Amino acid sequence: MSAMQTFWQERKVPIVAALIALAAVASCLKVVDEKTQAVIIRLGQPERVVNRFKPDADFGQTGAGLVWRIPFMEKVVEVDKRILDLDMERQQVLSADQRRLEVDAFARFRIIDPVRMVQTAGTTERVAEQLQPILNSALRQELGKRTFGSLLTADRGRAMEQIRQGLDREAREYGAQVIDVRIKRADLPEGSPLESAFTRMATARLQEAATIRAQGQKQAQIVSATAQAEASKTYADAFNKDPAFYDFYRAMRSYDAVFATKESSTSIVLSPDNEYLRQFKGK
Repeated sequence: MSAMQTFWQERKVPIVAALIALAAVASCLKVVDEKTQAVIIRLGQPERVVNRFKPDADFGQTGAGLVWRIPFMEKVVEVDKRILDLDMERQQVLSADQRRLEVDAFARFRIIDPVRMVQTAGTTERVAEQLQPILNSALRQELGKRTFGSLLTADRGRAMEQIRQGLDREAREYGAQVIDVRIKRADLPEGSPLESAFTRMATARLQEAATIRAQGQKQAQIVSATAQAEASKTYADAFNKDPAFYDFYRAMRSYDAVFATKESSTSIVLSPDNEYLRQFKGK
């Protein structure tokens, strides 16, 4: 008989007892990492929470590590402590101006009450399944109150906040907190509705451009007429101060236009007593 076999025969009982003790100790221990909350369930009832989420707690100071439990009496339910994504299936939403939109949205949430979550949903995946139809409903209701154009303005942010608040109230029933809700895309459906929308948008822009041009022309005419009226008034005020000079000035401009024309073969015959030539006579 070899030395190993002899050693086993002599120490078999202590070795087996040591292995059983080691297995028993291992079954009493559970490693909880930083990204996980652990709910200890004793005989079907939540007993305590390890590494519970705390908003102001520093990383590494929340109680993660080795956890003791009583075998066969206590079980550990792990709950994700991180911020989780909730993707909504792409769906059609009818806006307030009766336009169908293809909306793709998502939400972010975290579990802040793991005991309530375990009691109501059981797992984090079940929480996401419960929140998804609620998000769809809230999105339909809120976007149905707004026009398509408002989704391209700051009103979109207010709509998302309203949806987040409504979804957060429902999520609290499952021990979750909704942090954010966002729309990734909001497009018109492909095909005839999209082409019709583009046609309406192009027509509206053309009408708007025509209106702006008409208003510009109107303003230009008003400015021009006002300037001409002011100029006429200025001339009248100036010439009324000396009517004789004004008569002389007008006659000189007329003579210049009639007699100073170059490259003209036209002959003009006037009597020296003609009234038109009065300014050539002097006083």
